[in-house]
Amino acid sequence: MYIKRHLEAQILEASRYYPVVMVCGQRQAGKSTMLNQLRESGRRYVTLDDMNARRLAEQDLGLFFETYGSPLLIDEFQRVPSLLLEMKRIVDQAALDGEDANGRYWLTGSQKFSMMRMEAPPREARRQIDPPMQNRCAMGGSISESLAGRVAVFDLSSLSVAEVEERPAQLFHPSLDSLRERMKDSKLKNVHQIFGLIFRGGMPKLIATDMDRERYYMDYVNTYLERDIKDLAQVGSLSTFYDFLVFIAARTSGELRYDEIANAIGVSAPTAKSWVSILERSGVVYILRPYYSNVTSRLVKTPKIYFMDTGLAAYLCRWPNAETLEHGAMDGAFFETWVVSEIVKSYYNAGKRPDLYYYRDTDKKELDLLIVEGDKLYPIEIKKNKTPAHPDKNFGVLDKFHLDVQPGIVLCMCDEILPYNRNTWLVPVSVL
Repeated sequence: MYIKRHLEAQILEASRYYPVVMVCGQRQAGKSTMLNQLRESGRRYVTLDDMNARRLAEQDLGLFFETYGSPLLIDEFQRVPSLLLEMKRIVDQAALDGEDANGRYWLTGSQKFSMMRMEAPPREARRQIDPPMQNRCAMGGSISESLAGRVAVFDLSSLSVAEVEERPAQLFHPSLDSLRERMKDSKLKNVHQIFGLIFRGGMPKLIATDMDRERYYMDYVNTYLERDIKDLAQVGSLSTFYDFLVFIAARTSGELRYDEIANAIGVSAPTAKSWVSILERSGVVYILRPYYSNVTSRLVKTPKIYFMDTGLAAYLCRWPNAETLEHGAMDGAFFETWVVSEIVKSYYNAGKRPDLYYYRDTDKKELDLLIVEGDKLYPIEIKKNKTPAHPDKNFGVLDKFHLDVQPGIVLCMCDEILPYNRNTWLVPVSVL
């Protein structure tokens, strides 16, 4: 059973204006399935997991593209990243010949393209990505320029709750009008149902079939280690990397401290930092940076880390069922992780880069989430309780930034959108 993805409309729209459309993200999140569902007759499909196809691409890129032609869907393109330079040559030649090359190539990759180590492009190709695409697609600041201006890049994660419930695609926005609109389509859930969703996760194969969850995640981790991690030179021992993966899962929604990771796993701090980058590159985690009015400071302060699929994190932490997780020591951490990941997914599914932060000052006053929109700040607290006590206690810390601070939102287990006071609103997590 195929579950319709919210990103589909963005893919088709980008294909009208860009020669190359690229979908990156976590393994088994449904990238290939989605593009094959959208693939029109005449568009051939090839995966670089196939040894013969990969060998041809590695040895003779010209012959590879002559063999498969266009339009073409290339799966797991990151296995032969040099094909991007040949692709650039092809689409540039098409432009010189007056051909319409838009939508010619669709690519999928299980690494974030903006973080891939790419071969340096020719000097003449070094120019900025088209500004309109930065608004519509999740573009990275360090994206390879080999296809600058010719590629639309999207991120795809596992299924969001809105996709599973077949709700309309809608970017999460913390304004009250937007939240009220989302509530019209949302299905109210109690805490047991929420933790059922958290424990299950959003991997399409688990949701669309009756496959055993334990078996699925065991195979997923083995595949991730053997096919993605083994290819990366920074990883020597897969067993040590697995220990690292479990350690990070147990710290989801916590601050990312490389010295702590290094001491626990028995590796150096630079290695720990490199391995976290691998998790981010492969879409397994999302790094949430702290907010500072000085943009440079955001990049050097301690970030927080969130697993993008709570089911995978629960499996790695060996939680046996949803009920035990709900009443366990990590209930708050998993609840916060689920909320943040659902918000991030809504941005990815709208083809946008999340402009999300958290706040913590030297007095240890913290806000779980800040959404920045121009000069507006939307503060958000995340609480597992139905009637959280004093959820607004830290909202006032934002006044010092002299920006337009919007009413605070508390995402919690309440049943309807209600004012806590004039500047704070309680909002059901069901709106996600």
